[in-house]
Amino acid sequence: MSQTALIVGCAGPRLNAAERELFAEVKPWGLILFKRNCESPAQITALTQEFRGLTGYRDALVFIDQEGGRVQRLGPPQWPSFPPAATFGEIYTRSPAEAREAAKLGGRLIAEELSALGITADCLPVADLRLPQGHGVIGDRAYGEKVDTVVELARAASEGLMEGGVLPVMKHIPGHGRANADSHEALPTVAASLAELEKTDFEPFRRLNNLPMAMTAHVLYQTIDPELPATISPTVVRDVIRGHIGFDGLLMTDDLSMKALKGSLRERAKRSLKAGCDIVLHCNGNLAEMKEIAAACPPLKGDAARRAAAAIKARKSPLEKINLAEAHARFSAMLTA
Repeated sequence: MSQTALIVGCAGPRLNAAERELFAEVKPWGLILFKRNCESPAQITALTQEFRGLTGYRDALVFIDQEGGRVQRLGPPQWPSFPPAATFGEIYTRSPAEAREAAKLGGRLIAEELSALGITADCLPVADLRLPQGHGVIGDRAYGEKVDTVVELARAASEGLMEGGVLPVMKHIPGHGRANADSHEALPTVAASLAELEKTDFEPFRRLNNLPMAMTAHVLYQTIDPELPATISPTVVRDVIRGHIGFDGLLMTDDLSMKALKGSLRERAKRSLKAGCDIVLHCNGNLAEMKEIAAACPPLKGDAARRAAAAIKARKSPLEKINLAEAHARFSAMLTA
C-alpha cells in the first residue's frame, strides 16, 4: 500500500494499540512530535523507530517544531535551549556576516540534537516578516522586519539544518507576519493589496522557493481570495504559492485542527488537497480525528508523490561530525558578543 498524504501526531510518549493499528493500515507519510511525546532520548528514538516500522518506510519523515525561543518541543534539562529568530536579527543589525554564521550554526546544532533521536524534519525557518500591525503569535519567531534580513537568516538556518541531516520546513507560506489574529484561535485576515504583499510578505518565500518543503498559512488574503484562507484556496495556491512565489517543493498544510478553519475535519482535508496542498497535517493526536482525516486522504500520487520523493531525496547524511561541546561554546559566544 502507498503512503497516505497525511502527517499525524500521537497522544503520548508511546504509541497505543489503536494508534499502531491505524498507522500500520493507513501508512501516514510522516509523524509530528510535541512535548507530550518527548520524555527522554531513548524513548523518542524508540518512538520514531516504531513509527517507521509500522509504516514500512524507513525514510518516513518525523517532524518537530524546534524553532527556539517560545517554540521548542525539546528543552532543558535534557536538551539545550535555543534563542528565538529575533536574536539573530539583532546580531544582523551590527554584523550580517556574524548573524548568518550564528543562524547556520544554530541550525546545525538543532539538527545534531534531532538526528540523534531519529527526527528528520524541523518546522523551521519562519520566513514571515515581523510587521507592527501583525499579531504577536509571530513576533520574535521572525528574524526581522526587512526582507533581506529574513531571507539571509532563514537560508542560513536551513543550510545548518541540512548539513546536519535534517530537512527544513519553511513557514508560513505565503506569509503570516501581517495577519491580525492567531490562527490557532481565529481566522486571521490581511487587507493589503496584491502589489504590497508581493513586495513584502511574499518576497522572502519567493527568494527561498528552492527549499524542499513549506507549510501553509491559515490566513485570508482579502484582495486575492475574499472567501477562502490560503490553505484551502485554489487561487492562492495556484497563483501565489506555485505561481508568483514559484515554490515547487512539497506543500503541507498547517494543523487542520486549528480554529482558523471551519467545517468538519474531513471537509478541511478534502478542501486542502483540492486546493493544491500535497500533504495534510493533523497534530493533536486525537484518534477519532485522525481516523476522520485519514479517510479523506488519498494515497500519494502524481505531483504530490513527486514532490514528496524529492523532499526525502534532498535529505543527506551529515557532512561531518562536529564536537558538540566546542560548537555550543562557540555558539554561545556568538550570541553574547
